[in-house]
Amino acid sequence: MNAQEAIDRLALTDLVMRYCRGIDRRDFDLVRSLYWDDAVDDHGEMFCGSPDEYVAWLPTVLEPLDCTVHAISNSFFVIDGDIAEGEHYSVNFHRTRAEPRQEIIIHGRYLDRYERRDGVWKFARRKIVFDHGYVHPVKEEGLAQAGADAPHGSDDRNDPSWSFPLLAGAAK
Repeated sequence: MNAQEAIDRLALTDLVMRYCRGIDRRDFDLVRSLYWDDAVDDHGEMFCGSPDEYVAWLPTVLEPLDCTVHAISNSFFVIDGDIAEGEHYSVNFHRTRAEPRQEIIIHGRYLDRYERRDGVWKFARRKIVFDHGYVHPVKEEGLAQAGADAPHGSDDRNDPSWSFPLLAGAAK
């Protein structure tokens, strides 16, 4: 691997990680900034469209959830000049707000196409793939015990990460 390929892989990894932060912290400006204007986000039958349509759709689909965690592993990139593709295994955790509260865990993959324009990598196409998943009730007592001694995260600007100015300005 040459130095430019290592730099490109780091930039692409950062792009994928910024997406996870944007979704989990409901930072839709950040999410939008990661896509080229002519990109397509394909979430199957749930949604397929432009970045602007995707960002407009996100609040609707995320509103019933009080917590999401998108965790990426096994990232694989193939880079060819200013075009790259990536496959990322993900475990996506979702907890519903309404009673009876449920946890929805999805094991899947993101299949991405990236383009570098004017030296910047962004998504040109993003497609989700479902591999496995399950739903079970929230165990409220266990949740309360596990989180008793730490600050709690939230899906809005009350999350502790927003008090870190560099993280809060990630979309800039």
